[in-house]
Amino acid sequence: MLSVAGVLAVNNFGDTREGGLAGPTGLLLIILLGTATVLLIRNMNKRLKRLPERFPGQDESVADPTAAKSVATKPAAPTDRS
Repeated sequence: MLSVAGVLAVNNFGDTREGGLAGPTGLLLIILLGTATVLLIRNMNKRLKRLPERFPGQDESVADPTAAKSVATKPAAPTDRS
């Protein structure tokens, strides 16, 4: 019969050959994921820099969404569609 102390005394912390490669494999996986992330960010930055400021056929009314609109402009007259 197993007691609580007997179950806790079992060494399952990677000292055996089966679990001994978990640490280096995890480190390799983290390094590969980090490298892939850095390369993807650099590639996307290069692609974004190559984009034109305006695309052909772009509507001129939405050319610069950051431009402040004047407060003195008249609102558009409503159209009667009855």
